[in-house]
Amino acid sequence: MKPQESNVPNAMRGELADVFAVFNETTRRLEESHRVLQARVESLQQELAQKNAELDRKKRLAALGEMAAAVAHEIRNPLGGIQLYVRLLERELANPEDLRIVRKIIDGVKSLNNVVEGMLAFTSNIVPQPALCNLENVIEEAISYLLPQIEESSCNVVCDFPQETVACHVDAELMKRAFMNIVKNALDAMAGGGTLRIYVSAETPESVTMCFRDTGPGIPPEALDKIFNPFFTGKAGGTGLGLAIVHRIVESSNGHIAASNAAEGGAVFEITLPKAPATEVIGIGALETARA
Repeated sequence: MKPQESNVPNAMRGELADVFAVFNETTRRLEESHRVLQARVESLQQELAQKNAELDRKKRLAALGEMAAAVAHEIRNPLGGIQLYVRLLERELANPEDLRIVRKIIDGVKSLNNVVEGMLAFTSNIVPQPALCNLENVIEEAISYLLPQIEESSCNVVCDFPQETVACHVDAELMKRAFMNIVKNALDAMAGGGTLRIYVSAETPESVTMCFRDTGPGIPPEALDKIFNPFFTGKAGGTGLGLAIVHRIVESSNGHIAASNAAEGGAVFEITLPKAPATEVIGIGALETARA
C-alpha cells in the first residue's frame, strides 16, 4: 500500500518544527528553574532548621546558666569556709596518716572550687571590647602562657602563619583566653605526646578561619554535637566548661567555631572571626610599634 503524502506544506512543517523546538527549550528551562528553586528551598529549610536548633540551644543554655550561677553562688561561700577550717586543722595535726586525709580533703575542695569558678566564668556576662589586633600575636601570647605545660607534656606546637598580617577586629584578651582553652584541650588529648598545628585554613575579604589541628585520638563521633555543651566532658577530672566558654567567647565576637575529626586522625577546631576593615589594616604595623 502506497503511503499517503502529507498535505501540510513544507513551509508550514518548518514553522511547526520551530514551534516545537521553542516549546521543548522552554520546557527544559522551566524544569531547570524548578530544580534550582527546589534546591534553594531545601537549602533554606536546612538553614532554618539549623537556626531554630541554635535558638533552642541558646534558650537551654540561658536557663542552665541562670541555674548554674545560682548554684555556684550558694556553694562558693560555704566552700570558702570549709577550705579555711581544713587549713587550720592541717596546722594542728602531726600524725602523717591524719595529714594525708586532710590533704585529700583540701584537694577535693580545690577541685570543687575550680568547678565553681568555671561555672561563674561560663555564666558571666561576656561583653567584648573589639579593637584592631594581629591575631598571630594573640595566639603567640596564649602559647607563651602555656609554655611550662607544653614542655611538660612533650608535645609540639607549630604555628604556620601566612606572611601577610592576620588583622581582626576582636577583643584580644577574650580571644587569648579562648585560644588558651583550645590549646590546653589539645595538650590533654595528646597525653602521650604529639603535635598541635595552628594555621589559617580559610580566608575571605570579611573573615579569617584559624585551624587548631592535633594528632590525638580525635573526638568520638557521638560527642561531636555535644562537645560545646556545658558540663560535657570526656576526660577524667574535667569540668566540661572549657570548650563551652570558648564557644561563648567566639559567638559573642560575631564568630563561629566548629569541631571535627581529621581523616588521618586527630581533632580539628576551626574558629572563624571577622577581619578588620582594609582601612584599619594599613595602620596595624604602626599600632604594634607604638605598643612595643
